[in-house]
Amino acid sequence: MIGLFNDCFPPIMDGVSLTTQNYAYWLNRKAGNVCVVTPKSPNVKDEEEYPIYRYSSIPIPMRKPYRLGFPRIDWPFHEKINGLSFDLVHAHCPFSSGALAMRIAKAQNIPIVATFHSKYKADFERAIPNKRIVDYLIKNVISFYESADEVWIPQASVEETLREYGYKGKVEVVDNGNDFSYNTSVYSLRELTRNKLGVSNKEFMFLFVGQHILEKNLVFLLESLSQIRDLPFKMFFIGSGYAAEELKQLSEKLNLSSKVFFKGTVTDREILKSYYAAADLFLFPSLYDNAPLVVREAAALHTPSLLIAGSTSAEIVTDSVNGFLSSHSIFNYSQKIRELTSSPLLMQMAGCKAAESIARSWEEVIDEVYDRYTCLIRRSSGKQNTFLWEAI
Repeated sequence: MIGLFNDCFPPIMDGVSLTTQNYAYWLNRKAGNVCVVTPKSPNVKDEEEYPIYRYSSIPIPMRKPYRLGFPRIDWPFHEKINGLSFDLVHAHCPFSSGALAMRIAKAQNIPIVATFHSKYKADFERAIPNKRIVDYLIKNVISFYESADEVWIPQASVEETLREYGYKGKVEVVDNGNDFSYNTSVYSLRELTRNKLGVSNKEFMFLFVGQHILEKNLVFLLESLSQIRDLPFKMFFIGSGYAAEELKQLSEKLNLSSKVFFKGTVTDREILKSYYAAADLFLFPSLYDNAPLVVREAAALHTPSLLIAGSTSAEIVTDSVNGFLSSHSIFNYSQKIRELTSSPLLMQMAGCKAAESIARSWEEVIDEVYDRYTCLIRRSSGKQNTFLWEAI
């Protein structure tokens, strides 16, 4: 049994949640014998083909819809999880689920893989105005990763963040994929969706998908859009978060209400795909993200992204080739958008190149993950045939 551990899972939607879901889905299709371990969410009825084991949790203040999990005190959960025999556990988060994965790995003497996905220090600093406490928490995070058998990162530039936090061990780069990397008639989907959304042929469509939190630099994005109100465009924000209402109020204050639309969380992946296909440009000025899935998802639907030069997210983009870069300046970011609207062919060409160079399917990624798991288990056990799943 392979156990995938994360502190959130659909219906809570973010990049790490979707990564865990796709790992589970494709590993189950490829070989079976996989499960997910995650906190409970209210009124969730899991219907996936693989088992999901959920433990007690409570809401995290100011971080709706995220949950704080308590696996230690959930005795029915413990009875279930203690009855499982794992070959390997993979922690996608260092907190409650990661600590549980580590305990299981030590108790069952099996390997543990830990992926470093997020810039946790930024989250701590927003919630805790005490540097010594933040430093202590980061020290614990690094201690967790140093205890893992392998530490994975989703793209090479993420290593810099880990090193800044104090991690000195080895890392392995294992790309994220996306579930939109398959044949889709992008042009017909684009036209159909733009008609539904009321975006005319003379208007440009911009898109942001992600948590509505200040760390994503969304005030910067709205202020940049306010500099180009004279242009014919519609901007769609998809997602939710603690700053959602504040961002809506700012949009009104900046006189953007007729151009900017907040659509809330979209859980239907087909609907989300249609938004990506319809957009001319994906606007993602975040300095917070490590390796955002949304940039890869946009690329799969031939939509290039405008990122901040030097950000971790921007590593996979070459300016004016498979996406676009701007300095971290409201004026420069807005001017870059203005320039691109005068060169729609350049955006189309960059979108095609993004689809070729950035969008990688989860099925392909999981083939690599499966091989890495197998090698790690064999090395750990010292046997050649310990872990032989029957591929489906």
